[in-house]
Amino acid sequence: MNEQPNEELQSEDEQLDPQETVSFEGETSANDEAFAEAGEETRDEEMTRLRGEVEEASKRVLQAQAEAENFRKRLRRDTEAQLKFAGMPLVTDILQVRDNLLRAIDAATTAGEGESTAGLVEGVSMVRKQLDDVLAKHAIKEIPAEGELFDPNFHEAISQMPHPEIASGMVAHVATPGFQMHDRVVRPAQVVVSTGDGSE
Repeated sequence: MNEQPNEELQSEDEQLDPQETVSFEGETSANDEAFAEAGEETRDEEMTRLRGEVEEASKRVLQAQAEAENFRKRLRRDTEAQLKFAGMPLVTDILQVRDNLLRAIDAATTAGEGESTAGLVEGVSMVRKQLDDVLAKHAIKEIPAEGELFDPNFHEAISQMPHPEIASGMVAHVATPGFQMHDRVVRPAQVVVSTGDGSE
């Protein structure tokens, strides 16, 4: 009779073991699924992060390209400006020659009406016209001054004088003509500015 309870206990143990095994396998399977889901979330987060980094890198590349293009445009503008005004020193020297020619014409005109004087005036006048044509060809023109309102951007006042017919602030006399190349002043006109008729 004593052996029967032992056999019952043994059969109960045998019945419990398969259930525990199933339960343990179920827990392991659930843990594996949870870990796999966590791994998938990590991959998704990593993909999102990588996409963000790619977008940032693309923005930086586009910005660098835009900056490079702006630099090229600025360099091109600066180079064009340098080329446009590269002849300024030469122009200044040529203008001095022109001034001397004008002085020679004035001197020859006041010297007398002799044959040699007339020839000198004619020859120098031709040179002056040729020089003026060359200047005009290179976009160099005389700055209007006499009878104009004094403008410090284009005129340099060397003195003032009363004038009965010219209003105050107007240019009464041009001592040395001014010139500009394109839209830049090569040298301002040296002028005498009227102070009016002096009655005030």
